[in-house]
Amino acid sequence: MFDPVDGIRPHLRAMAAYEPIAPFEVVSERLGRPPEEILKLDGNENPYGPLPAVREALGNLPYLHIYPDPESTILREALAEHTGVPVENLLAGAGSDELIDLLMRLMLEPGDHILVCPPTFAMYAFDAGLNAAAVLEVPRNSDFALDLPGIERAVREHSPKLVFIASPNNPDGSLLPPETLHALLDMPVVVVLDEAYVEFAPSGTSRLSEVAGRGNLVVLRTFSKWAGLAGLRVGYGAFPTGLMTHLQKVKQPYNLSVAGTAAALVCLQNIEELETIGRKIVAERERMYTALQEISYLSPYPSQSNFILSRVVGREAKEVKAALARQGILVRYFDTPELQDHLRITVGRPDQTEILLAALSELE
Repeated sequence: MFDPVDGIRPHLRAMAAYEPIAPFEVVSERLGRPPEEILKLDGNENPYGPLPAVREALGNLPYLHIYPDPESTILREALAEHTGVPVENLLAGAGSDELIDLLMRLMLEPGDHILVCPPTFAMYAFDAGLNAAAVLEVPRNSDFALDLPGIERAVREHSPKLVFIASPNNPDGSLLPPETLHALLDMPVVVVLDEAYVEFAPSGTSRLSEVAGRGNLVVLRTFSKWAGLAGLRVGYGAFPTGLMTHLQKVKQPYNLSVAGTAAALVCLQNIEELETIGRKIVAERERMYTALQEISYLSPYPSQSNFILSRVVGREAKEVKAALARQGILVRYFDTPELQDHLRITVGRPDQTEILLAALSELE
């Protein structure tokens, strides 16, 4: 009897599925709590949600029956004005996740290599698997700094086509020093700098403006975190001129929805309001970091993002996560070779921080 599974590409049949965070509605049902009683601090979402102007715009969208602009022309022009990057170097996508996949689809043959530096964002390795590529891992040092000699050695020996670096890095929130980036750019490889959380870092951290002058630098950004549009999937990237024509060829024609485009445009028209919210999140991050240091079994790391990673000492992080979940508080748990017994906590509103800190204190 014919079995369609036999026709699946072998590398896809063998690979493990990506494990995303459980949907909010599923968690609500699982915990037996209504959504309004759940404190969701596991996904690095913006606790303030989208701007009121975004909600209003989405409620008044015309032409939902018409396909969106396949080139996202108006959005890219607005992004060029906002960032200073030439419009011909900008590509919009359904979140930066789509742009990661597009870049791999464009550049990788089966068996080619990418290089990542764990602990870091898991989608890089996952998308490499989808494209039948091999993943070189050069683990970060104990302080989460890159092992530059190790990267140089891996590039020399294995010739990866792409190196993926997040700054701030997920899950620890550390920044890539400019001199380290420049050292990477001197190597014969395309460096993909993922700046998904850069709006929470000090001014001047972004390297977006360097793309037009570099032939091997890609910088990715997203509206998911700072703008509160995670549910609408809007991202963008700055790419070298030589890649742009080919990226436009391989992307889906209508990859960005009308709703996502409209929401992003409203955000760009209200930058000052978003910056005010960003400052609130950064201030709360610093307050939460100080408070977490007072919890006897936690050892938090400094962060330049909208989350804080903490090592759990003297007990199992999995048990702490479960105890918090029973109170309706969701945090991210890590137990990997690089991160054993760690929790990552999204920065919430001040009232949410108080609930979190009270629950953590009760566990002492």
